[in-house]
Amino acid sequence: MKVAILGLGEAGSLYSSGFLAKGWEVTGFDPADTATPAGVLRFDDVADTVRGADLVLSLTSAKVAVRAALDAAPHLSAGICYADMNAAPAEIKAQVADVVGAAGAAFADVAVVGSVPAHGARTALVVSGDGSTAAAAYFEALGAAVEDISGAPGDASNRKLLRSAFMKGLGALIVESVDAGIAADAEQWVRAQIAGELSGSFSALDRLRDGTRKHAARRSVEAAASVELLDILGVRPVLASATAEVHRTLADANGRATDELLEAYAGLPVANIGDARQRMGMVDSGIHAMWKGARIVGRARTVWTRAGDNKALHEALAKVQPGEVIVINGQGDQNRALMGELIAERARSRGCVGMIIDGAARDIDVLQEIEFGVWARAVNPSGPYKDGPGKIDVPVAVGGVVCAPGDLVVADDDGVIIIPAARSVHQPCGWPGGRSRRGAASRRDHRRP
Repeated sequence: MKVAILGLGEAGSLYSSGFLAKGWEVTGFDPADTATPAGVLRFDDVADTVRGADLVLSLTSAKVAVRAALDAAPHLSAGICYADMNAAPAEIKAQVADVVGAAGAAFADVAVVGSVPAHGARTALVVSGDGSTAAAAYFEALGAAVEDISGAPGDASNRKLLRSAFMKGLGALIVESVDAGIAADAEQWVRAQIAGELSGSFSALDRLRDGTRKHAARRSVEAAASVELLDILGVRPVLASATAEVHRTLADANGRATDELLEAYAGLPVANIGDARQRMGMVDSGIHAMWKGARIVGRARTVWTRAGDNKALHEALAKVQPGEVIVINGQGDQNRALMGELIAERARSRGCVGMIIDGAARDIDVLQEIEFGVWARAVNPSGPYKDGPGKIDVPVAVGGVVCAPGDLVVADDDGVIIIPAARSVHQPCGWPGGRSRRGAASRRDHRRP
């Protein structure tokens, strides 16, 4: 028996393991640079992956489910089962069913109604479509509890969406409540209150909260589909709408620069990035490197303070995360340094990769010695005030550019560029895979005139 898996992410890996344990041959395809699960024969195209398969599992995403079916359909054997396991609205399931049905394959709408990370290939399922009976038998062989409701493509997904109106709402509510607890300096108290109401205690709380944050982009599609379904059913989706909004907000936040993205930008000169972005986002040249050879790439942690005062900077230091760059609107004041050796050492110990300051700095010889990158308007030995006021984690203006928390910051000898988080998720300079071309020629010859 052979199963072909389209999409080798977390769920794809778990189902691969389940079928391999049963002695099945497992082939896989994923255009992303994901790890290949042990034992899976991976191909570079969909055709070779699905050819000769008895069962095809589509574990891509709702956005590309139809495209995956179109790529697979010409190469499917007649009578095989094509199981679409993506969390998608009924109309998408129907489109996929039409595509694979025209190729002679049976279609199964497979809705996952439990936690795949927690239960693996034994996670409970609901199935519908003309291939539901065959699909149910395959998954039951893995030990999964399968509810075969027959019906049309999309019926199983609608059952999942009905459940999602509650489950995604619960996860979103936990996120919002715990965030409120953090803001009120009562995080642990709030967590204890929530955990006391959940049968799974803190493990259930953390699974819902962390899973909601981690999978916000995918779940936001599902949550939005739940809103549409409730509307169709004549039920006013008040909390479901709020749940969808929370997931969209979290998905936007997750769009901040990832470690992989930072690595992709690491080899690109600021000038090249600026050229590719039509010179937008480049901080004015008055803000320059405090020592030659400094270079940083990171996410922005923002500070807004009055001239010559670094009280807010100390607040940011307490929250800065590894890989972040502290970006400071110091009103352009050059009369007092906002940071020096001690703050640099403290920031570096917390994983901060550097600072961009619309103001002054000092101790630049030590900054170079410890290789802590700082870009500022001036050097001044005078120390700062520590009275405030100031704010952190708000949009700030630095060198004529607005920088929001989480924006991508790249700086080198030429200067500084800030790329909005929503735009930084694209491949830098449009090169395949977002990887830089290294070497002197590639660093300079590819610039536009």
